[in-house]
Amino acid sequence: MTALADALLGATALAWVYWAIALVSVRRHFRGAPPPPAALPPVSLLKPVRGIDPGADGALESFFRLDYPAYEIVFGVQDASDPVVPHLERLRAEHPDVPARLVVAAAPGPNRKACVLDALARAARHEVLVATDADMSVAPGWLRDVVAALSPEDVGLVTCPYRAADPGSLAARLEALHMGVTFLPSAVVASRLFRMPFAMGSTMALRRSDLDAVGGFAALAPFLADDYELGARVGALGRRVVLSSHVVSSVLGRPRFREVWQREVRWSRCARAGQTAGHLGYALTFATPLAAAALVASRFAPAGWAALAGSLALRWVVAAGMARATGDAASLRALALLPLRDALTAVVWATALLGRRVVWRGHVFEVDRSGRLHELAGGASELAPAGSQRA
Repeated sequence: MTALADALLGATALAWVYWAIALVSVRRHFRGAPPPPAALPPVSLLKPVRGIDPGADGALESFFRLDYPAYEIVFGVQDASDPVVPHLERLRAEHPDVPARLVVAAAPGPNRKACVLDALARAARHEVLVATDADMSVAPGWLRDVVAALSPEDVGLVTCPYRAADPGSLAARLEALHMGVTFLPSAVVASRLFRMPFAMGSTMALRRSDLDAVGGFAALAPFLADDYELGARVGALGRRVVLSSHVVSSVLGRPRFREVWQREVRWSRCARAGQTAGHLGYALTFATPLAAAALVASRFAPAGWAALAGSLALRWVVAAGMARATGDAASLRALALLPLRDALTAVVWATALLGRRVVWRGHVFEVDRSGRLHELAGGASELAPAGSQRA
């Protein structure tokens, strides 16, 4: 065999090691419930919303049904005529026992979500702040678990992993696999093994004092990866950033493939901007694409076929184990698509290396080397879904 084939087979073997470590890490991370907090301080939930996301009523209502003694919800929109406003008003009327307010916030920065979050944080009444993306749905015990993880004095921020819910199209099922058995394990490995301080828009819980110390959400408005920036800055204060064992759900609906593609390329360019070395190293997790490349480079030698068969079997076994550990029914139902998903992940990764443009909520931006966004004049996307506040 050629030297290239040998190198690809070696990389495939490293990918096998990674997935074995990832499976063990995921199983350990989601084993058992966190201890109850010593106290339950009042919490302000910050919810930037825009338009009607898939399953919006159910996802938003889940935040009115929390098993928590004292919390408020502060919703934020950029436009008082946003079609989501009547839905919010109805939910407020149906749950009068939960204090909820609506803030109309200007969003002058390129990262409009961070601008709205800044306005919501300033309007919030409590010291403990928890921000979540609009499409997230949570269980009644979510806030107790998050506050429990935030309770130690040395913890500065808590974030939650997420899985998909209600994928209604082929593109959504592929995205569900990315969330549940590709991205989620990488987040667990980064947190448990490498102690990387990062946050995800699914949940960002922190004290107001720590948010103020890093300049507030306004300091994140120039950046594409506002959640990553927040985690890194809180970590730089010497505070621990914790990945909770509570998994929340992202309601997917029926997105078109182009929408999913643009979102995943944006996420991948987020990772490239925030952690360039980690993004490059991510290629060593591509077990099936690496094995397929080794098969071709070896001119279809038996070793190449064995690598491909082993990679396919390993990925299916590991993905099934991870999905069971996190209660990810959507990924379990979509496992037959895993080889296609792994190939798509590699293509997205390569695409993210070759350019700096991203499409976000119908606007086109360029991301510079520091991760800052620069909106391109006349760069409105042809695909501009009305309801997407998703990160």
